[in-house]
Amino acid sequence: MAYVPHTPHLGFPPIAATLPASAAAGRSTPGPWLGDIIRAEDPTYGVGEFIYLKGAASTVVGSWVTYNADDWSTTLLAANAIGPVAVAMSANVASQYGWYQIQGKAVGLVLTGFVDDANVYATATAGSVDDAVVAGDRVKNAKGASAIGTPSAGLAEFEIARPWMDDAVAA
Repeated sequence: MAYVPHTPHLGFPPIAATLPASAAAGRSTPGPWLGDIIRAEDPTYGVGEFIYLKGAASTVVGSWVTYNADDWSTTLLAANAIGPVAVAMSANVASQYGWYQIQGKAVGLVLTGFVDDANVYATATAGSVDDAVVAGDRVKNAKGASAIGTPSAGLAEFEIARPWMDDAVAA
């Protein structure tokens, strides 16, 4: 994926980049600041929105996370999670910073057997989703847009619109 920002943001890292903690400390140029949201476009996936967040251990490209607006930290998505959800654009582990997709056509980690047009559910496998119905674990505002294996093994395409989890039993 080669997302390019719609509005030039000088000094902002590319969408697929990961920055070490030292890159944010003592900088003299503005942004990106944690929580910044930008729009960018990819020739294959179209326009999307991305938020700049702190990484979490074991994050890989396509990991699903929940994030906390208090400190812009992330946690790999898991069953019973609560909060806004995003998809990692880089292998953005702890003590690093990077972009996460929150709107548009995203590519994320899925478990075996995920089918096209399915609802999305958190699983016991941190950072991955599935289409198996689990009460209270539906990721709202996220829908499958391909079966597993598109664009590559272990991944699928999704349509997301600021997804979130509330651990409520009602869908």
